[in-house]
Amino acid sequence: MTALSEKALDLTDPAQAKEHKLAELRAKGINPYPAKFDRTHQAAEIQGKYEGLENGQETTDVVRVAGRIMAIRNNGMFIDLMDASGKVQIFCHKDSMNADQLDLLKLFDLGDIIGAVGTMRRTPRGELSVRCSEVVMLTKSLLPLPEKHHGLSDIEQRYRQRYLDLIMNEESRETLRMRSKIVSFIRQYMDGIGAIEVETPIFHSIMGGASAKPFTTHHNALDADFYLRVATELPLKRLIVGGLADCVYEIGRCFRNEGISIKHNPEFTSIEAYHSYMDYFDIMDLIEDMVYKAVMHIHGTPKITFGDKEIDFTTPWKRQSMCDLVKEKTGVDFMAIKTAEEARSAAKNIGVHVEPSSNWGQVVAEVFDKRVEDDLIQPTHVTELPMDISPLAKQHRDDPRLVERFETFINGWEVANAFSELNDPKIQLQRFEEQMLQREAGDEEAQMLDEDFVTALEVGLPPTGGWGLGIDRFVMLLTNSSNIRDVICFPTLKPKKNK
Repeated sequence: MTALSEKALDLTDPAQAKEHKLAELRAKGINPYPAKFDRTHQAAEIQGKYEGLENGQETTDVVRVAGRIMAIRNNGMFIDLMDASGKVQIFCHKDSMNADQLDLLKLFDLGDIIGAVGTMRRTPRGELSVRCSEVVMLTKSLLPLPEKHHGLSDIEQRYRQRYLDLIMNEESRETLRMRSKIVSFIRQYMDGIGAIEVETPIFHSIMGGASAKPFTTHHNALDADFYLRVATELPLKRLIVGGLADCVYEIGRCFRNEGISIKHNPEFTSIEAYHSYMDYFDIMDLIEDMVYKAVMHIHGTPKITFGDKEIDFTTPWKRQSMCDLVKEKTGVDFMAIKTAEEARSAAKNIGVHVEPSSNWGQVVAEVFDKRVEDDLIQPTHVTELPMDISPLAKQHRDDPRLVERFETFINGWEVANAFSELNDPKIQLQRFEEQMLQREAGDEEAQMLDEDFVTALEVGLPPTGGWGLGIDRFVMLLTNSSNIRDVICFPTLKPKKNK
């Protein structure tokens, strides 16, 4: 017995009224939480199958449906039942239900999950309905749903109690279903080009694969600290070295101990892929093709609306170097600037703050971030990034200060990142050592020396093109979602304080 059931219930309180009905169900010998219900149809199947049923027409077809009660009208005569596919109306009348069954309706509430058995009819007003002969309590809901007309207006509650959000908001359900459809398409695309999907560790003893601040955890049995992976890059390239396949990819979670915003969640989903014998030009073509086909698969048109903007995914996309874009926007030609000191001075002159320790490449990247990227609305490959910020990319074949790398921007967001992969072990070791110096100088995002990865390169990594695409941001674009929390089932939230 709970404390609530040991005292008189206040039936004006919705939760206590539900408790009272639960007790009545049990008193009638009815199990309010049975293990199974044999359902024959979902709501959408019924709507499709009986689409041609005329007003006032009835059938002898018996169906068994189940779902959550979203509305009750006329003392239970009409019930709106919602399942994962949609809604169907349940018609409960003395002509088709016995007295015990009709009496049971008094114990039903909004939010309860029930089963219904009956024949199909369309009301004279045109509503497709199940004329019930039997109703079954499947799950007695003990808490009231949010009030219908105001819905779930508390934004924080929507994310903390996603189940309520999904019950009340069709838009939220559709967005998360669309996410599943997008991820499924990407997986099908990759499998279609002969790639092999793999899984790599989340626990890393050495942080690497991206410049980011990691989360740490401790393994008791090994008495060792581990980093939660910030990227899947280095393990995937080891598989290319081993010859597992010409292309390997992973769709999975990565973790970065950074800020939260409408575009950032500390744990996020990405796809990373590595293709033997390809360079970054090949990867540009591949990403354009995959994204274009994904947009067509979801929307049936290459042009989509995001907020008040129209974005056109028709290929080919614009390709332009980072320094050229900066020069267009600011008038500063950083390719003509030779030293870090001159670069920092040039940034200051155009009002962009950079750290006193910033090198040439870091200055270029900072100016780009502050003055250019927000305006890259249409799909654009930003190419030829500075080597200073790209420790894992191959040196540019024409300019030693640059690397063969691009970042893809859409709606002012970085969506993808790709390289011609560095496969010279001696240069890679040198780059790692430079990163270690930056780390010792206080840069928590600088990468660590991964000696085993250098050893793998010494064994031999073929010419390889690699790329990563942020699934969450891509889903935001294709679902017209302005907040990353809307496209993640359970986003990271500040712990709720106990009152």
